[in-house]
Amino acid sequence: MARPTKALINISALQHNYRLAQTLSGAGQAMPIIKANAYGHGAVLVARALSKLAPAFGVACIEEALELRQAGIKQPILLLEGCFTADEIAVAVEHNFWLMIDNQLQLDSILTCNIATPVTVWLKVDTGMHRLGFDADEVESVYRQACSSNNVAEDIIVATHFACADDLSSEATVEQIAVFNSATANITAAKSLANSPGLLGWPEARAEWNRSGFMLYGNSPFSQPQVNGDQLKPVMSLQSAIISLRTVDSGESVGYAASWTAQRQSRVATIAIGYGDGYPRKAPSGTPVYINGQRVPLIGRVSMDMITVDVTDLAEVAIGDTVELWGEHISANEVAGFADTIGYEVMTRMPLRVPRIGVE
Repeated sequence: MARPTKALINISALQHNYRLAQTLSGAGQAMPIIKANAYGHGAVLVARALSKLAPAFGVACIEEALELRQAGIKQPILLLEGCFTADEIAVAVEHNFWLMIDNQLQLDSILTCNIATPVTVWLKVDTGMHRLGFDADEVESVYRQACSSNNVAEDIIVATHFACADDLSSEATVEQIAVFNSATANITAAKSLANSPGLLGWPEARAEWNRSGFMLYGNSPFSQPQVNGDQLKPVMSLQSAIISLRTVDSGESVGYAASWTAQRQSRVATIAIGYGDGYPRKAPSGTPVYINGQRVPLIGRVSMDMITVDVTDLAEVAIGDTVELWGEHISANEVAGFADTIGYEVMTRMPLRVPRIGVE
């Protein structure tokens, strides 16, 4: 018998979301981004589920890419932060990893290394986020340097990243697209602008390569309804079970620091999940969980391995009943909102002790 906490990964929903990304890409291609353990969903599980659909995958670093190779994933894998040290280049060539280049040091390391096979590179352009990338006015020169090297494969891709694409009312994305188009006007290489919000909400950002990350996992990056984001299906159902039931009188407190006090005689259920499982510690009393077809409120502080909820208004409740923390009935975005964070964080912070189980 095992602890009941688990994350069910809906393979059909994942594939539905990827097919939506493909459709929105038009004549371009959608690259699943599966960094940070596929946003907490299990990188190997997700890559295998998409291996017959996706032309390539994107991860943050070479360690994440090697995990996929060791699991038998054959597609090219883009290292979104490139190489951190020059000795990684030979490994990248050996395993058909593509390299993002965002500064002259990374480019020089490739130009001067001793490799038998040229490597595919993506040139990152800083169009306004000011985090990574070459300045827009130096991109043509950098592109020419890359093209002139026998160490660089012919199929160079030029890319950028959006700072505010999840805000459909912001002019920042319009400005970034304009900067990118101007900077690359004389470059014939394939382009990549769109992340998930760019792909879903900014048609003019769709290009030859589109990087679908957060959207793959069924959560919209937008804070308001959006025609494409609303078609996404949740992939993860974070579940546990009730492990204890008790009645507390009015005036009695529950949990650490006695932060919640009953205003009536209350039925309290203890659930086997806590911040040690990735459930946000900052989730306050009132955050919803789903039990037996009904939302009920979290009460008291989230502890490492347990939470408590008020089930007084449930007609039927028993030890062993399944609890959904987020998934089909409550979105990760909604829970994140109660905890003053974002859906990206609550999913990616889930530790390995929570088993990911693929289901159809």
